[in-house]
Amino acid sequence: MKDANASPICHIVMWDVTGSNDAEKRDAINAVRDAFEALRDRIPGMTRLEIGVDISRIDYACDMLLLTEFESEAALAAYAVHPEHLAVRDRLAGLRIARHQVDYQIATGSVS
Repeated sequence: MKDANASPICHIVMWDVTGSNDAEKRDAINAVRDAFEALRDRIPGMTRLEIGVDISRIDYACDMLLLTEFESEAALAAYAVHPEHLAVRDRLAGLRIARHQVDYQIATGSVS
């Protein structure tokens, strides 16, 4: 049941993936994308799931990102320990070589 007082949360994770050439990186990106896409509509409280792959090729850019939104902090916390999420995390061990994360409350009011 959704908490009427809970603020929605945005969870962004950015990764670099393994690969010594473009083909290996592409394979790693596809594996990560497919694994997380399989979670769509399977995690209670997750309202959005988007995967982005870097097109800039700037040396300091991450290779890809996962953007998810949750109904509340509690829903995000439940996702962190959800068996399907843990299985994805374990299956992808070693493919993701750097990880950066930001979680923040999504503003629900209008901007002045």
